[in-house]
Amino acid sequence: MPAGFHDRLTATLPVRSAATPWDSREFLSRLPDILNVEVETARGSFLKRRADGTVDFVSPLPCPYNYGAAVGHVGGDGDPLDVILLGARRAPGARVDAPVVGVIRFLDAGREDHKIICGEALGASTARGLSRFFRVYTLAKRLLNRRRALTGETAFLGVYVRE
Repeated sequence: MPAGFHDRLTATLPVRSAATPWDSREFLSRLPDILNVEVETARGSFLKRRADGTVDFVSPLPCPYNYGAAVGHVGGDGDPLDVILLGARRAPGARVDAPVVGVIRFLDAGREDHKIICGEALGASTARGLSRFFRVYTLAKRLLNRRRALTGETAFLGVYVRE
């Protein structure tokens, strides 16, 4: 990974509201072509796990995608950089090198918490599926944040495809 990757990736952080201007092409241009992804939550699981393997929360819906982190990279929320890994179900702990195909712009309790999309080509139907899932996910995260006494906006702000 090129030196300074984290600095370049976080140069525009933190976003404080959905109204903050954001350029998806510029953000995606700062990402490498391929990320090493470690799966934390397997496709079909109801349990959202943290990077250390502990359960973060139980989802009201099974996750339709593998969810994990880019090994060695930190996201805008200070946690490992979140990754949605498209394709076949992968076991928790599995590592795979996968191409970056897009990003989900997301705010969690007022902090940037984008999810990098890796794997197969990101077609229109997959992008619609991601949008539907993250609209519901956002509602669940708002309730969870309220229960955890976290303040700040939590919002799904769109799916962006790498050109």
